[in-house]
Amino acid sequence: MKQINHYIDSTFYHQDTLLEDVISSIEENGMPSISVSPSSGKFLTMLVSISGAKKILEIGALGGYSGICLARGFGSEGNLTSLELEGKYAKLAASNLSKAGFSQQVTYMTGPALQSLATLAEDKKRFDFFFIDADKDNYENYLNYCLSLAEEGALIVTDNVLAGGSVADQSAKNKRYTEIMKKFNKTVANHPQLESILIPIGDGITISKVKIKE
Repeated sequence: MKQINHYIDSTFYHQDTLLEDVISSIEENGMPSISVSPSSGKFLTMLVSISGAKKILEIGALGGYSGICLARGFGSEGNLTSLELEGKYAKLAASNLSKAGFSQQVTYMTGPALQSLATLAEDKKRFDFFFIDADKDNYENYLNYCLSLAEEGALIVTDNVLAGGSVADQSAKNKRYTEIMKKFNKTVANHPQLESILIPIGDGITISKVKIKE
């Protein structure tokens, strides 16, 4: 898996000074180095662009790497709402999104994501694209909220679903959330409201399309 990802990143990734500066800012601030891979970030940009999404909800901002990738997909016409537990992380993400030229198009909500999601639901907000990359224990809870906030045909994209390959490879070292990811993958694969597929890029990404009611 590492060899495949290295091949993809080395072949399809081109130098991106802005995103490299984001990675440096995350390290300089002592934050965990858990941003999406370069190819996963490029994939997010393409998904947003291809889908034409303009109202994106991101669960887990960290330093803004994935936020920039998502915003690049909608250019000057979309808006990103990003949920982040840590205020200092959200502050760095906002700074990095501003440097990328998206300061007027991104809103941060800090604190536990489930509380922020409840607020968005109460306000009857609707989104056409979701990216989940936060605490794994709540992935199914996040999924359920996304479904309640989703417009028909919306995409729900989720990161780290391969758990370092441990969901499929018995020789891979299990992570704390390996079983959680196995269960989550089965949930999205068999959910009556979703059409889903898993893409083995980065640490694995599921793409789920909310079915249009007939």
